[in-house]
Amino acid sequence: MAGYRTVRGIALAALALLAAASSDAETPLSVAVVTVEKTQAVRHLSLTGELAARETLNASFPTGGRIAEIAVDDGDRVRAGTVIARIERFQQEQALLSAQAQLTAADAELTAARDRLRARLTDLADREFPNADIFIKLLEIGPPVGRPVQYRITGPDLALLRDKARDLAALVSSDGRTANIVLDWNEPARVVRVEIIQDRVRLLGLTSGDIAAALSLMFDGQSVTELRDGKYLVDLVARGSDDTRSSIEALTNLQLGGSGDQPILLSSVAVFRYDTEQPLIRQENRVPTITVYAAITTRDQPDTIVNDLAGKIATFNQALPPGYRVEVGGTVESSAESQAPIAAVVPLMLLIMATLVMVQMQSFRNTLVVFAAAPLGLIGVVAALLPSGAPLGFVAILGVLALIGILIRNSIILVHEIEVQRAAGQHPWEAVFVASDSRARPILLTAAAASFALIPIARQIFWGPMAYAMMGGIIAGTVITLIFVPALYLAVHRIRPPRAEVAAAA
Repeated sequence: MAGYRTVRGIALAALALLAAASSDAETPLSVAVVTVEKTQAVRHLSLTGELAARETLNASFPTGGRIAEIAVDDGDRVRAGTVIARIERFQQEQALLSAQAQLTAADAELTAARDRLRARLTDLADREFPNADIFIKLLEIGPPVGRPVQYRITGPDLALLRDKARDLAALVSSDGRTANIVLDWNEPARVVRVEIIQDRVRLLGLTSGDIAAALSLMFDGQSVTELRDGKYLVDLVARGSDDTRSSIEALTNLQLGGSGDQPILLSSVAVFRYDTEQPLIRQENRVPTITVYAAITTRDQPDTIVNDLAGKIATFNQALPPGYRVEVGGTVESSAESQAPIAAVVPLMLLIMATLVMVQMQSFRNTLVVFAAAPLGLIGVVAALLPSGAPLGFVAILGVLALIGILIRNSIILVHEIEVQRAAGQHPWEAVFVASDSRARPILLTAAAASFALIPIARQIFWGPMAYAMMGGIIAGTVITLIFVPALYLAVHRIRPPRAEVAAAA
């Protein structure tokens, strides 16, 4: 209570000082003393939620079955880990398949529940908050971009830029896969512009600074003293009351202290003009920029939609006045920025790989055979990504780069074995056949081991695309390599069967 009296006394003292300073005026300025606190205004509210399981699924299952073999006899001593019996795996496999089916069903139910909740939240936002921009989205992997399809339009004139941005939004909405299209600029706000009549101001002994100070005191306030709150100093600010600051009549009747004893009304030295202006102007490279955001209602990737709209956007961009242009943003731009560092080092990577392969092969033709097998892995990559629905993004590209090294390694093993067989005295045709036959098993086994090792991460959201890309590329690329590399080796070295050579010589 004592602290409240102290604060009140200081506030009254500050008011008394203001009243004494303006005692020569007929009508004192109405002020209010408030405590200023540091606040931060935010335009977007981001809420993150988690889906808790209503029911839990026990994925474990008992193992059992008919005993096929007993590995120990009565009275034998056994240790931990010793196999005492072997049972038929039929029941185990059936139980495993049943558990996998339950997990798949649970995952599908969770996805459906998430989609239903998202639809309910979207409907609630549209119904309860029609004037608010609320976008329900899933947790993003990578840099957050919000709505995935984005276009930026830049230009110098604000009014024309807004009109062109609306035309661009209408163009984006013409695609049926897009929805919830918004602009990052708010609607223009109504303002009152005070245009000072400089001749009258100078005649009355005032300056533009005096008028600006009076307006600042009324609307923004001015610190008159400070209060100590423990170790903090709190400002006491004098400014107009809420009714005064929100009234245009109070603005026109604002009194200014001139050189004489009579107060001067602001309306006598200024003209008030009503107008609208943009409350927030976003700029990029010091040029006003409006971003058009669009959500996706289907399972299509942002790259697909942007590529489908590329022709219309190019036509729209060409029709813009000079100084205006449209750029692609959002997920497509973020993905390109993440892939740019990889693309920058790919030439150096290929140069180092070519150098090492040439040192190993000691032949330009064999080097060509080895490198020709690398693109074949893309057949398996496409065949694996399309059914799974995984995107060819950043992590998938990393998997493709690793796949290139795996296929080149297999080709080196096969070509090197062919050269070894030829050096041992085998006919070139027979050397290719023997090398392909002897190296097929280890190459297939290593490919199978690498593919099976990627299965645990195939179900993950982040690493899944890389796993699918590598598994498909390794399996298809390895099988094709065992057929393509020997055939290409025969074609490049112009090797024919022994009988054909004998017939040609005869």
